Amino acid sequence: MSAATEKDVPIDPIPIAKAVKPAARGVRIISQTIGSRVFIQGLNILTGIMTARILAPAGRGQLAAITLWSQLLAGMTTFGLPSALIYYIRNRPKQTATLMVNSLFMSTVLSVLVAIVGAICMPMWLHQYPLWAIRAAQWFLIVTPLCSTTLIFRGGIEATGSFSTSNFAQILNPAMILASLLILLATHQFNTLNASGAYILAAAPPFFLLAWRSRKLFGSDRKISFTTQKLLLSYGIRSYGIDLIGALALQVDQVLVVSFLRPADLGVYVVMLSLSRILNIFQNSVVTVLFPKATGLSIEQAVAMTARAARVSTAITSVCALCIALLGPLLLRIFYGAEYAKSSFTLRVLLVEVTIAGCAFVLAQAFMALGKPGLVTFLQGVGLAVSVPMMFLLIPRWGTLGAATALLVSTLLRLALIYGSFIFVLKVRPPSLLINRDDINLLLVALRKKGVRV
Repeated sequence: MSAATEKDVPIDPIPIAKAVKPAARGVRIISQTIGSRVFIQGLNILTGIMTARILAPAGRGQLAAITLWSQLLAGMTTFGLPSALIYYIRNRPKQTATLMVNSLFMSTVLSVLVAIVGAICMPMWLHQYPLWAIRAAQWFLIVTPLCSTTLIFRGGIEATGSFSTSNFAQILNPAMILASLLILLATHQFNTLNASGAYILAAAPPFFLLAWRSRKLFGSDRKISFTTQKLLLSYGIRSYGIDLIGALALQVDQVLVVSFLRPADLGVYVVMLSLSRILNIFQNSVVTVLFPKATGLSIEQAVAMTARAARVSTAITSVCALCIALLGPLLLRIFYGAEYAKSSFTLRVLLVEVTIAGCAFVLAQAFMALGKPGLVTFLQGVGLAVSVPMMFLLIPRWGTLGAATALLVSTLLRLALIYGSFIFVLKVRPPSLLINRDDINLLLVALRKKGVRV
């Protein structure tokens, strides 16, 4: 906030002189997380270039259609348990073991059930694809429980502040994918089916790493408790919509493109989407640290912390989005191929959308940390309720550009609703979204402590 804004606001943001030590530590953790996410995106770019060039748009579309479902179904059936786990471990650390055991139990049961349902429904979902692709997608759903329980392990580890372990686990997945694809390339076995297997089986190493590192969270009290499950679900159900809507918001466009358009169109859209989603590293890294740290703070502190995080991350994301928008057509032609460069305008729309969506995502953490996940769920649901009908309308008419436009409109609505909720729900003036001198000073302090000359 600017100085004038701070004078008018009934809440006093933390003075920078007093807050700089803990805040700088938070920025350092965020910087480390961003570093790992940058590395992850670098790995994703390499795998994306390989698959796009070798498989061409049609093969890349088939690859996306086969590998889409395990992560999507896992994200749709969390019932808010990862967020609930973080919330209650931070507030009830003595119950960590019981919370972990019951979260894992519920997550495993739910993911097994949804994988079975997914296998039954797969022929309907992939009706435009060959039989071998449908069968592969069905078999690969076997890793859905691994994806679900990995989210639980990560939530428990992040609740205790072990972000380095969480970051390394997330690096493992794309690293294993890239290594497997290179082996396939070297042995001349690089095709859509084998590449799909590389993507799916890469879910195993992060699962085993996080399971091993989480063993210290399990004490002697490991019983399955209905009371604990009810406690977790009491928070989780209210925040479940965030996980559900988040999973759908990230991939419902791909699901509908699968249904309406040819595999080649899906292949082009996936490349545009993955290139734009590089920018997610800033906001996702901020949220990974922000939610656990803001939980338990007062309204004034939580809003001030969230506002600063939103301003800094959005400013950085905007600059990067502008650079990619200007260089996008050239980058697509050089690295991915001329077939993909024709959709550069779709890429620019997606870049605007991901910048705005990231800002809304960070701002929503204030309500999550203050125990109001139900509100965020409702607002996210409104955005999704707008995007899906628009996709049904625009994708058949405009193709991949229609999907991108529908995402942008729903994201703008979601940001407006979340921003207005600061006034009507928290009863405070909504935070300024323009980066100011204090934000820059705090960032510079953190960079200097990391040894960066500025």
